[in-house]
Amino acid sequence: MTDEQSPSGLTRRRRRLTDTETARRMLDTAMAMIDATGLTVSLEHIGFEDVIRDAGVARSAVYRRWPYKDLFFSDLLKAIAATAPAAIGTDGTVAEDAVRRLALDRLEQFGTPEGRRALLVELLRQGALRDFEAMHASPQWRTYIALHATFLSLADGELRTEVQAALATAERELINGIARSYGQLAALLGLRLRPELGAGFEELAAQVSATMRGFVITARSLPDLAERRPRAGVLGAAEPVEWSRPALGVVAVALSFLEPDPEVEWDEERLATVRRALEDA
Repeated sequence: MTDEQSPSGLTRRRRRLTDTETARRMLDTAMAMIDATGLTVSLEHIGFEDVIRDAGVARSAVYRRWPYKDLFFSDLLKAIAATAPAAIGTDGTVAEDAVRRLALDRLEQFGTPEGRRALLVELLRQGALRDFEAMHASPQWRTYIALHATFLSLADGELRTEVQAALATAERELINGIARSYGQLAALLGLRLRPELGAGFEELAAQVSATMRGFVITARSLPDLAERRPRAGVLGAAEPVEWSRPALGVVAVALSFLEPDPEVEWDEERLATVRRALEDA
């Protein structure tokens, strides 16, 4: 037990933490450090003694649970992996609110094939730019990417199995979220997946995610990848707008999968239905 000062000025004994409480404080403190700085493959930037100090726990209790710091780092790695699905945050989905606002502002574009194509390109361009910038600046995404690299360096065993299972869960949730987003966008704009590809929206999502992730990783060493350049008429855009390479890559991938659905008739009834759906969302 340790001492603390009461409001009366008298010293009183602080309740001794249980082993479970000590462990939780240590892991939560270390994970907060990682959230602030991002994970490195070796975890060497997280000092064991620094975690003990910041967690405000007794060193003796910590060393009873983890006689060696490597044991603590193994538990920390499992804790990070277990929270990976929630921690990755920005996931490459086309934000529903952003889609609705832009579509409402450009309702007139739904009336022609050229207008719908330009609207699709603009929705994808804006979403890709937003997601790339958010992911590039996110310590949580750097941690997630580093966790993949750390996993590859682990020896076979329980730790590797647990980390692999957590990463697989995170990847499935990520891909499913992107697939749902693109499915909703396709339905709104009367699009379908190109039949000759024999692929579902999950495949489109996997391709988009891999493309975006590659740019995020590469931009750490080549920052000019993130530069925006005004271009006119790119991929069907209706006006000169700012494009970055990540946006070009993601939009090109999406357009290679999607095409107008010949069974969708863009008559006045459908246009009215789209308008109501956007206004009521």
